Amino acid sequence: MSPDHGEEDFIACKKLGIDPVFAVNDAGFYRDDWEWLPGQGSVINTKFNGVDGPICTDLRAAGALLSASDFRHSYPHSWRSKARIIYRCTPQWFIPMDKPSGNTMPDYPLPPLEPITGALATALPTNGPTLRGVALDAIQNTRWVPERARNRINAMVSDRPDWVISRQRAWGVPIALYVHRKSGQYLVDPAVNARIIDAFRAAGADAWFGADHQALLGPDYDLADYEVVTDILDVWFDSGSTHSFVVEARYGEGTRADLYVEGSDQHRGWFQSSLLESSGTRGRAPYDAVLTHGFALDGTGKKMSKSLGNVVDPLKIMAESGADILRVWVASTDYFDDVRIGKEVLAGSSDAYRKLRNTFRYMLGALADYDEATEAVSYADMPELERYMLHRLAALDAELKSVVDKAADSDNWLEFSRYTRALFDFANSDLSAFFFDIRKDCLYCDAPSDPKRRAYRTLLDTLFHALVRYAAPIIPFTAEEVWQSRFPSDEDSVHFLEWPEIDRHWIDRSLDEKWRELRTQREQVNEAIEPLRREKIVRSSLDADVTMGELLAVGDVDFAEVAIVARVTMGQGDGIIVQPSTWHKCGRCWRKLPEVATDGTLCNRCDAVLAG
Repeated sequence: MSPDHGEEDFIACKKLGIDPVFAVNDAGFYRDDWEWLPGQGSVINTKFNGVDGPICTDLRAAGALLSASDFRHSYPHSWRSKARIIYRCTPQWFIPMDKPSGNTMPDYPLPPLEPITGALATALPTNGPTLRGVALDAIQNTRWVPERARNRINAMVSDRPDWVISRQRAWGVPIALYVHRKSGQYLVDPAVNARIIDAFRAAGADAWFGADHQALLGPDYDLADYEVVTDILDVWFDSGSTHSFVVEARYGEGTRADLYVEGSDQHRGWFQSSLLESSGTRGRAPYDAVLTHGFALDGTGKKMSKSLGNVVDPLKIMAESGADILRVWVASTDYFDDVRIGKEVLAGSSDAYRKLRNTFRYMLGALADYDEATEAVSYADMPELERYMLHRLAALDAELKSVVDKAADSDNWLEFSRYTRALFDFANSDLSAFFFDIRKDCLYCDAPSDPKRRAYRTLLDTLFHALVRYAAPIIPFTAEEVWQSRFPSDEDSVHFLEWPEIDRHWIDRSLDEKWRELRTQREQVNEAIEPLRREKIVRSSLDADVTMGELLAVGDVDFAEVAIVARVTMGQGDGIIVQPSTWHKCGRCWRKLPEVATDGTLCNRCDAVLAG
């Protein structure tokens, strides 16, 4: 019905054998040689198209109009000027998707593809020599992150129409072609193309618009016989050419990018235009892998827009909170999907950052004056809790390495949030809320020469060297500050350090199983103490005596020390009974112990430390 209305109708009508007539000219008027209303009335004018305008009037006179009335509806408009616009069908340049071509393979040898195994293993290309077929094969031989992105671009390329590459604008890269006026064929001559390329290299793409075209054509052709094409290339064609003028121009012909990174909208844009161009000229994709990320939305989940005033400025965030907090947010997100950012979201990132920073502050204080030569304790001489924490550190190291290294499963590849979550959980749950909480009594109250305190400081030193390296990619400024705070005379930056060396013999499954159960029982004891704390029956867990119906065989582990209570005894049944301790409190370590005669006097340990 409307073969002249826009690109999609044009393509559909061509498939039905209906040729376009290009009835509307560049100014929006019917063309001068048009049989009906030649050169009259802008088709965008409401009066021209109105109920009493010439269109409805002539239809009514011909008896071809059943009814006509005003109808308010949405209409295309310029988002800048708000002016109404129309879709016009105009002659364009197309690249056919399904026409067999001998130019779909390169004329130079390509480097071999690295073998793709597992879920990404695919058969050899079987779709045939058309541009669509080569592109579909290239999709199957490319790594897509996340994997679901493969299905999305595959569907787009499978169903897309021929590629229209021309635009009619006053700026852009020209389609540098000459079309023979009689035959309609464009000129293909290597000598002419070479002169055009030389002109572009000398004066840029704009050289085409002011060129001496007869000079470019040379003596073998008459400019009068040729039409100079003034259309420009679609900008997606420009960006899709980067695999040639960026990658190959720098690293040599046949080189392709290791990775393309962009938002999910680029399956229709840059990812696809690059794929089609490279498939048509190189016979394969221009990239080995493609990573797709979502979009950053405001705190309520709305798209950011200047007109709505909900844009979150990263420079403002860095000025107010520092770059590391913004980096924590980025590294914590599942960037495959859309992510939110706003005050509440950033408050969570700030809280996570502060907890990790406080972990480092505690270690810096606890390691003051630490001398490895005189204090270090071997693994074999460490208490069981320290050996358990070395096991947890080795497990963390393995987890982080699995993220850093390229995983076989592309859905786990470059999963920064998994790295960040593992690191922060270890610092908060394993260290601050558990290990540091238990050992603070040892650090503050044991003698400097005590083997248990020395073992604790030895482990803190090991933890420090590992964690500062793990944290450096996420919070680089803080990691550098932490490193320089402990080693101010060290000329090396933390960012020049290698990955920490972790002894795999620290892995101890039986120890891990035992301490997992001990930690569970510790949490149960804390839950049982909490109601008494709220009622002020006990002021802290150190004031509590705990009776447990069942306790894990702890060996040489002091569970009262682990639970940070006065004492633990065995009773009947499965429950936990908590009562205020009848013992007196040491005036130095604040532990309630049987040898303390009255509150404020010293226990045996504190007395010996002060006397020694």
